[in-house]
Amino acid sequence: MRILGIDPGSRLLGYGCIERLGSSLSVLEHGTIRLFHKEYRDIPVDETTPSRLKEIYQELTQVIQRFKPQAIAVEKVFFAKNAMSALKLGQARGVVLLCGAMNDLEIYEYSVTEVKSIITGHGRADKEQVSKMLQLFLGKQAFATADASDALALAVAHGLSPLSSGKPNLKAPKGPSSRHTLKDIFAAKVVKKA
Repeated sequence: MRILGIDPGSRLLGYGCIERLGSSLSVLEHGTIRLFHKEYRDIPVDETTPSRLKEIYQELTQVIQRFKPQAIAVEKVFFAKNAMSALKLGQARGVVLLCGAMNDLEIYEYSVTEVKSIITGHGRADKEQVSKMLQLFLGKQAFATADASDALALAVAHGLSPLSSGKPNLKAPKGPSSRHTLKDIFAAKVVKKA
């Protein structure tokens, strides 16, 4: 199964595509779609929004056509202090959801806390901890932006989620917690090698 993780934004949109085969996850690609170009510098942000939303649709459609994922994992809406920022993010998310629907993909949404919890075992982990866990499990990654790292984390979180194909068949250690986190899986692999 191929999963495309998307971290929506109105200036930078991160994406990360993984493939899940049995009990393994492999990275196909991750990157960032830059939506705020130098020619927009002297134009009010509201005037560039339609162009940026169109670009999200076009660029993301190309990514979907290139990798042919079966599902997309998108960051859930969070509450922001700045209403305008939340509105812009909502518009970008809407285009992402439209792209997924237009390509007949399964669409899943995860909160930041859910992703951090699945990847690190702790919902309040910082971005650096998430990035380090991804690299421990998937190998060294050169993330162009934090948005690309966040998007890859979304894809991996869905790959580990029971929603991706019934119950996850990635082996996690047995214990009081029945969660299948990337941290647990990595720890089990390290113990196995020792």
